[in-house]
This record gives sequence, C-alpha cells and structure tokens, in this order.
Amino acid sequence: MTNGNSLMDDLQSFEILSGKHDKGMVILADHAMNRLPARYGRLGLPDAAFARHIAYDIGIEGLTRQLSARLGVPAVLGGFSRLLIDPNRGEDDPTLIMKISDGAVISGNHPITPQEWDYRVETFHRPYHHAVATTIDSVAIATGRAPLVLSLHSFTPAWKGIPRPRHAAVLWDSDHRAVGPLLDMLRADPDLAVGDNEPYDGALKGDTMYRHCMITGIPHALLEVRQDLIGDQTGISAWAERPGADLCGDECRSRLARIRRSPVTHRPLLNERPHLTKGSEMTALNKEQQTEFEAAAFRRLVAHLRERSDVQNIDLMNLAGFCRNCLSNWYREAAEAEGVAVTVGRIARDGLWHAL
Repeated sequence: MTNGNSLMDDLQSFEILSGKHDKGMVILADHAMNRLPARYGRLGLPDAAFARHIAYDIGIEGLTRQLSARLGVPAVLGGFSRLLIDPNRGEDDPTLIMKISDGAVISGNHPITPQEWDYRVETFHRPYHHAVATTIDSVAIATGRAPLVLSLHSFTPAWKGIPRPRHAAVLWDSDHRAVGPLLDMLRADPDLAVGDNEPYDGALKGDTMYRHCMITGIPHALLEVRQDLIGDQTGISAWAERPGADLCGDECRSRLARIRRSPVTHRPLLNERPHLTKGSEMTALNKEQQTEFEAAAFRRLVAHLRERSDVQNIDLMNLAGFCRNCLSNWYREAAEAEGVAVTVGRIARDGLWHAL
C-alpha cells in the first residue's frame, strides 16, 4: 500500500492498494473519501454535509478495498473530498472546484483566488492522477499489454424526489470492449436492474476515464452502484462478492484476453455528437433552427425562474454572477444592438420578466 502525501499539507492525496500486476487489471475510486486538510476547516459547511453524496461516493471506499483484496489487483483511491477539488474533472472544467452542489453553498470555495485554485490542482488533483497513470503503466509493463481499468462510483437512490429504480449502471463513452462483458456479468443476476449509461452518460471530456483510457486506447468501464445498496458493511461485502466469482481465475483471464484483442466499438464522443432532429436523423443545425431552439430554451429559463422563486436567493445569485435583472438587461442590449429601443417597462408588458 502506498500513500501520497500532499506537499506542505496534512492530507494524503491518494492511496494505492497493492495487488498482483500480472492479473492485468486496475481499480480506480476517484471519490472514495470525504476528507479535508485541517487548514480548510469544513469549507463553511456543516458536518452533516460530509455524510452526503456531495462530499464523496458513499460506500465506494469499502467496496474498492474489498474488491481489490478479493481479486488481488491494485487500486488507486482519491484521498480527499470532491468538495475540495473534483478528481473526476479535467483541469479546465469550470466545475473542478464547486461553489454550489445540490443546493449546498460552499462558501469556502467562493471567492477563490487563482493562487488557491492552482494550489489545489498542484497539491491534490495532479498527484492523484499521477498515481493513476503510474499504476496503469506498471501493470501494462508487467503484462506487456494494456490492463482493464474499472472505475467505481455510487449514485443516490433518488434525485429531486424521483426514485432511481436501477441497482447499478455501467457508464462508457465510445469504447464498448469492456462494457459488454461487464453488463453481461451483472445482468446474469435476475434480481439486478442494471442500466447502460443511466442515470448518467459516461461521456465527459477530461474526466478520469477520458484522460487515462479513452485517449490512450485502454479498455475500461465505469461501474455505478446505488448508494443504499452499499451503505453498510453487509451491502459492501455482498457487492464485493457479486462480480468476484466472474472476475477471478481462468474466466477473468479469458475475458481480458478477448477484450484486448477486440476492436473498439465507436460512438461519437459527447462533444462531437451531431444534433438529433425529428425521426432521429443525425444532422447539423442550420442557423434558423439554432435560433429557434435558443429562443425556446430562453423562454423555458424565464418560466423556470418564475416558478422557482427560491433560486432567486441573493447569495446564490452572487455566487453564480447572475441576478434576476440580467435577462432583461441582456434582452434590452440585444434589441438596442439591432437599433430597437426598449425599456424595462416594455419588457415587463411583453411578458418577459413579468411577476419576477
């Protein structure tokens, strides 16, 4: 086991669990822990926030440890809360350091100086990804082949009051080689409801799978388990045993060999997928369609803000750099750019901002 000590800090940015490299597999757990360095306190949040999914993936640390031990393969765990900085985001992602997460205002992340932003990247984010890259490389060197990378995450049983019926899901972008076998293993259990790219889509440019596997051609899959199923040791042990029978021994080696030899099954990357029109025909939008859809989205935003007065909280608006007057101001400026003079009163009469 290897621990990654952050520079000039009191927190390990990662932990590497030892395993046999000749098995050709690596497990990753980006959001395994909810810890913060002492210098950050609780980032302005109550202690209860660190028992929620906004701080870490509930159950994943225990599942990773048990699965790594059962399969005898190395694993890399993130050692810090994603409230500090999210290791499953690219360095240029605006959500790398969150200001608001599922209704919680993270005052310790706002305002944040460029120096503090860079410090967190250098001290926590990059060391974790260096550990991931080093571990994958070590297994590849030991076997002479690209390993199978399995990333573990968990999701909430419900979202905004709507239950999530799936017990687990396999997420992916455009490489289906490892996804098919993993889905087959999980769906062999008739008691499991398993999603394919739900409740999330696995395509996120710059995330851990994209950075270490997609652009390097390494077979991989991301397994999401519902948090209520792995919220205690009994549930964790049950899930560590569930795929273990299929992933161990000769059957595991046979599957890995087939995965490495099989070609990549492509679908367009998220940022490269053309827009869908009626009839599911793949085509690019023309200028008129783009204008029409943007206008529809604008009207939907206005309606949403009218219905949800709670989101007009001044603290939330300051964090977002957006207040309820912004839309009317932007509307007026766009009109004036075309030589049309409008007033706030006219905007209200036209129904744009009435009742806000």
